[in-house]
Amino acid sequence: MDAEQASAHLEWELMILARQREQARMQLGPGDERLDRSAYVLLSRLEVQGPMSIADFVDAFGLAASTFNRQTAALLRDGLVERTLDPNGGVARKFRITVEGTQRLTSDRRRLVDGLTLVLADWSPERLERFVADFQQFNEGIEHLTGRPWPRPAAATTSPLTGR
Repeated sequence: MDAEQASAHLEWELMILARQREQARMQLGPGDERLDRSAYVLLSRLEVQGPMSIADFVDAFGLAASTFNRQTAALLRDGLVERTLDPNGGVARKFRITVEGTQRLTSDRRRLVDGLTLVLADWSPERLERFVADFQQFNEGIEHLTGRPWPRPAAATTSPLTGR
């Protein structure tokens, strides 16, 4: 298999993965509210990186400021982030995750991790380590090409859920 064949196969598998994640989201019970994809991603970034301005989001994600104005307005309205002064003394106001935002993110992450744990339960520790390392290398390759690295919690060795 060459890189193009592998890429075509991987594209298909990533599409299926995205669809399965969306289907899982649609299977909510009564009163069961989950973060939408953009809220989950922004809150995860704030959790690891700390307070960010709209300009910081634009630099990190490579999207228009108007996108982040809309998304942060929704997060503010829902009480998931709050505006704060720049801790480094800058002029721009920054957004930081609130206690409610942290709780909702942790709850959603717990559901995702629990579901993944069910899928991976029969995998050997060696296969799990190899898969995680390969997946991280894949993401880091994308980050290198785009010039937009993503911070990882404690060098990606610590679980954001357990601290271990």
